[in-house]
Amino acid sequence: MLERLRSIVQKVNAAKDLKSAVDIIVRRVREALNTQVCSIYLLDSDINCHVLMASEGLKKEAVGHVSLEIGEGLVGLVAKNAEPINLRDASVHPNYHYLKETGEEDFHAFLGVPIIHHRSVLGVLVVQHEERRRFDESEEAFLITLSAQLAGVIAHAEATGAIAGLSPSGHKTSDVIFHGVSGSSGVAIGQVLVVFPHANLSKIPDRRAKDIDKEIKFFNTCINTVREDMRELHARLAGHVAEEERQLFDVYAHMLDDSALGNEVVVRIKMGSWAQGALAYVANEHVRNFEQMNDPYLSERAIDIKDLCSRVLFYLQEKESVTTEYHDNTVLVSEELTPAMLADVPKSKLKGLISVKGSGNSHVAILARSMGIPTVMGVVDLPYNQLDNKEVIVDGYKGEVISNPSDQLRKRYMCTIQEQDQLIKGLEELKDLPCETADKHRVHLWVNTGLMTDVIQSLDQGAEGIGLFRTEVPFLFSERFPTEQEQSTIYREQLEAFAPKVVTMRTLDIGGDKSLPYFPIEEENPFLGWRGIRVTLDHPEIFTCQIRAMLRASVGLENLQIMLPMICNVDEVSSALRLIKKSHRELIQEGLEVTYPPIGVMIELPAAVYQTRVLARMVDFISVGSNDLTQYLLAVDRNNPRVANLYSSFHPAVLIALQNVVTQAQDEGKPVSICGEMAGDPGAAVLLMAMGFDALSMNAAALLKVKSVIRSITLEAAQDLLDQVMQMEDAHMIRSAVDLALYNAGVDRLLRSSRTN
Repeated sequence: MLERLRSIVQKVNAAKDLKSAVDIIVRRVREALNTQVCSIYLLDSDINCHVLMASEGLKKEAVGHVSLEIGEGLVGLVAKNAEPINLRDASVHPNYHYLKETGEEDFHAFLGVPIIHHRSVLGVLVVQHEERRRFDESEEAFLITLSAQLAGVIAHAEATGAIAGLSPSGHKTSDVIFHGVSGSSGVAIGQVLVVFPHANLSKIPDRRAKDIDKEIKFFNTCINTVREDMRELHARLAGHVAEEERQLFDVYAHMLDDSALGNEVVVRIKMGSWAQGALAYVANEHVRNFEQMNDPYLSERAIDIKDLCSRVLFYLQEKESVTTEYHDNTVLVSEELTPAMLADVPKSKLKGLISVKGSGNSHVAILARSMGIPTVMGVVDLPYNQLDNKEVIVDGYKGEVISNPSDQLRKRYMCTIQEQDQLIKGLEELKDLPCETADKHRVHLWVNTGLMTDVIQSLDQGAEGIGLFRTEVPFLFSERFPTEQEQSTIYREQLEAFAPKVVTMRTLDIGGDKSLPYFPIEEENPFLGWRGIRVTLDHPEIFTCQIRAMLRASVGLENLQIMLPMICNVDEVSSALRLIKKSHRELIQEGLEVTYPPIGVMIELPAAVYQTRVLARMVDFISVGSNDLTQYLLAVDRNNPRVANLYSSFHPAVLIALQNVVTQAQDEGKPVSICGEMAGDPGAAVLLMAMGFDALSMNAAALLKVKSVIRSITLEAAQDLLDQVMQMEDAHMIRSAVDLALYNAGVDRLLRSSRTN
């Protein structure tokens, strides 16, 4: 049975569209279970019905035409309860609804299982039989297992059709919503530009050719190059392998002939496709066809097709320098966005970001927030390679991407964008005002930075200091470890730009989701592995080089603070302090007048939360890294969209831990700050202020919003709110209570932008 299961999943995965996928499922399942009927009903939200999309055993003319309203019949009951129904005689069940068009009156036994994807019921998979009997446990288990494995494939196929403007049952549709998570708040309307990895046939987007004749000529040149490669391989293997094995390369070369694959690609180009897209389409069609063949030898030939076409694709990408043309309203889309991809787009043209992978707390999302670009992450069902050049709406508030927007919806979102712009302009008057509550309680607002461009924007927003300078950013953009002098130059720029305001530099924090191309860290569980202070203490030459560069850069400015990340125990702090003191002594001996800076630790791990008091005795200040602390407390990978809904800084455990840290730090007389995305959430900032944090550090784009909220509330009201939410047991309840408090304080215009977590 397991082999049959694998076979069905493999065949369905290779299907080119939704109709092909459901047809394969019903045919293969009926054969596997040796039953008389197998059918699939899918939910079509446009007409609010479950539509019979495919069937083996019922009347063919009913397919695509018969439907059941939500909750109607046994199919509706399975969907409503999201549970299987296994009946000996369906006709006697009170929910039975006879559909005469299907000819199902002869079939008594009924087993229906829900098709569930991301907690949503997509439809129902049904098997039926004439004999009055319950399907046995193994048959039911098989159907449940199959349905769980195929749900993602069906969801993807439905989404591909939706991009083309069609509902599952073929109706014209608009305002198609793809759900992700918010990466950066705001709304953008723009044209999609898909960025994709090299030499990967499955990732190439559909694009139109600008010059068809030129594309054909270029494709033929690349084809000839691959043919020549095949001939060389054939010659090189002479005497090393059997002649029949060498003949494989001749077969490869012939497959590229004008009468074979090569011709099909040219035909596709003549239809208007660019060469890479035409090749990918033809290759994927052939791979799909071969993989569906029952003959093992023939199905394995799919690998040959993939390999051959990947070689051609390599030359198409290598030999032609493609100049990317950015729209004035570019929405950048990729399977996995990286900071480097963002850097390539002119800032004035970049309006929105969409990433299939990642979550609202991945580093590219943090960078997007610092740039103020509406972003949606983790849109796992988005068929992004079909989106190139299409118009979409990026709703960074709700974490949604909307394709095929109607005129009505577009106008509504245009109004939202205008409201955004007006809100930002209205906040500018706060830039030079102090961040203090209505009853004069002072809070310091710092910023998180990594580049000089961040500094310029931060100063423009009235930042009072840098609470987190991510020193790994220069390392990420280098091809080797930067020298002491190179680092010192970068650090000096930051320190000078903010002098005399404080600049807190975190020592190199790599590992987890941040790896250097020239210093790769490969681990099965990187977030619980070699990262942060663990790496730099194991490589004291890297650590001391960086510390010396920081100290050297601070000469004459004296606004440097150094912060140690990922601290787990006191031994790590002791070891780091020894190296910092050693570096300081060496620079003094070299004749530099270096002032020993304040040293602090980051509280990011649960272990550090419980040792805050002893850690505070060893250092000059405490700073909480709320992103990682939330991740580790909740055991939720902040880059994983599957569990993104579980990641919340408003979780009671997170709030209790934060209050714990503040209390212990204050008992030791040490200042305590927080540098994470939580600090940039206006509602969360109110709670953090009430807890007693001395400084909140955030991305520059959030600074004035947070200042506006804090200036609109009293410390007493904030503490009352904190007392109220600390009695609550659920993150959603806490979020609602905070939103209500903001509403009552008259800053409800900022409620929308406070929902990034």
